[in-house]
Amino acid sequence: MTPRGWALFAAVSVVWGVPYLFIKLAVEDLSPGFVAWSRVALAALVLLPIAWRTGALRGLPLRWLAAFALFEITLPFPLIAFGEQRVSSSLAAILIAAVPLVIAFLALRFDKGEQPTRTRFIGMLVGLGGVVALVGIDIGTRGSQLVGAGAVLAATFGYACGPLIAKRHLTSGDPLGPVAGALGIASIMLLPLAIGGFPTEVPTDEALASVAGLGLICTALAFLIFFRLIAEIGPSRASIITYVNPVVALGLGVAILDERVTAGAVAGLLLILAGSWLSTDGRLPPGLTAVATRVGRRRGGTGASSGPARTQELRT
Repeated sequence: MTPRGWALFAAVSVVWGVPYLFIKLAVEDLSPGFVAWSRVALAALVLLPIAWRTGALRGLPLRWLAAFALFEITLPFPLIAFGEQRVSSSLAAILIAAVPLVIAFLALRFDKGEQPTRTRFIGMLVGLGGVVALVGIDIGTRGSQLVGAGAVLAATFGYACGPLIAKRHLTSGDPLGPVAGALGIASIMLLPLAIGGFPTEVPTDEALASVAGLGLICTALAFLIFFRLIAEIGPSRASIITYVNPVVALGLGVAILDERVTAGAVAGLLLILAGSWLSTDGRLPPGLTAVATRVGRRRGGTGASSGPARTQELRT
């Protein structure tokens, strides 16, 4: 990947590691459907006027925009919020790590150009092994938590479909257009859930602040960056952010929500981090590659390349 690709990857990985904390705080006072609709409606309220004034909404394929809104937003958002009523925020984030594997299987049928290499596919399996270890050790046979974990895992299907749709039909122009349009459509789709789960009491300041963070940072800003990431590195590699998000979510869960770091979480995270590295073809970011090359030279290593060959290596 290019330096720009790595920068976008890092930004989305951090920004989409935060929502699990906000969701956990919000669903303590609000229904999953209302939380999902609120964050989407708020993001749409901010982005749609800007997209309209700049003309970014012109010429968008409405059918594919609606499909993206359904799979990437309308289905997974309430499912994750429902799941987080039953499992910890860090567990929910780690379960979402199954997304790249789902994309790999979908790509076999729908996107031949995104079929994973052997190394990347092994990495996806290793990461999935971390998810299996996490569920098996942390949840076992506890009914309520299994239901919550199942809901979060169901959300991975939508998250897998969304990037494939975006790459084929929605990444040719300004990302503001499809992001704002999809959020507007999703807010309409989610409205019945919001009405059904409308709060009967005034929410706490903590819940309201969490919804604001979800809408402005974790939805509006995050989707804009994510579209640029898909255009830069493709949906399969873009989806590998779900291998990094759990690290952020776990840290926030421990620091703010006092969630326990269990043996299952540690085992799952180690496997997921290994899978993340393998899924990017086992290469370091360009900056780290350059540092490793300099260290090798200082130690008298002979394997470091120079000139055009080394320049090309740093671009990969």
